[in-house]
Amino acid sequence: MKLYNTLSRKKEEFIPVEEGKVRMYVCGPTVYNFIHIGNARPMIVFDTVRRYFEYKGYDVNYVSNFTDVDDKIIKKANEEGVDASVISERYIKEAQTDMNGLNVRKRQLIRRLRKKSAE
Repeated sequence: MKLYNTLSRKKEEFIPVEEGKVRMYVCGPTVYNFIHIGNARPMIVFDTVRRYFEYKGYDVNYVSNFTDVDDKIIKKANEEGVDASVISERYIKEAQTDMNGLNVRKRQLIRRLRKKSAE
């Protein structure tokens, strides 16, 4: 399989860093409202890439995040008179429901920026 390498600016044959293993980190949506087609597209595309790697026999570690700290989240929280974490957790659950409906498989690890920045 050839992938576009942004460093070399050309398509190159995929060669994993570690034989038989693929590590993927994919940026997820900012969760201040329901997801839209712009959020769903990368989830579907990268889930398809992951499935292809698995089909080819690779052990895939797929990690993604939810951006749960953002000005849009804070603005919505202020409008509703709740903490920003209430907004982000609400829409994380909604996004997961939508991803299940789109048959996007769960990631092995899902990061939340709020929890990561608190560490």
